[in-house]
Amino acid sequence: MNGAELTDIYRGYIACLNAQDWPRLGMFVHDALRYNGRALTVDDYREMLRKDFREIPDLVFDIQLLIAEPPHVACRLRFDCTPKADFMGLHVDGKRVVFCENVFYAFRDGRIENVWSVIDKAAIEGQI
Repeated sequence: MNGAELTDIYRGYIACLNAQDWPRLGMFVHDALRYNGRALTVDDYREMLRKDFREIPDLVFDIQLLIAEPPHVACRLRFDCTPKADFMGLHVDGKRVVFCENVFYAFRDGRIENVWSVIDKAAIEGQI
C-alpha cells in the first residue's frame, strides 16, 4: 500500500465518522486495537465515538493536515463545536469551542490497529 492509497482509506474513515455510519467502522478499524495504549475492541471504539457524538451533537472531524507514510498516518484534526456539558473534565456547558487534535495511526492490512491521540485541552481552557 502506498501513501496515496492510505490517505484515501483514512479520508474514508473520517467520512464514516462524520456520517456516524457505525456499521461501516469495522471496514476501517481492526477488531482489536489500541487507543493511547489501552486495548479496545472495535465495539468499544465505536461506543467511545458514539459517546463523543452524544456529548457533542455538532461534532465534525475536519482534516487540517494529513501525512501518510505507510503504515502510518499523522493528522491534525480541527473541531469547532459546542459540547453539551463537561468535556475533558472542563465545564463547557454548551459554549462553542475551537480546538485541535493531533493524532497518529498505525495501519495493518488497510485498517487501523493503533491510535495515539493528543487533544489541545489548553485551547479549550482558554475559551471557557
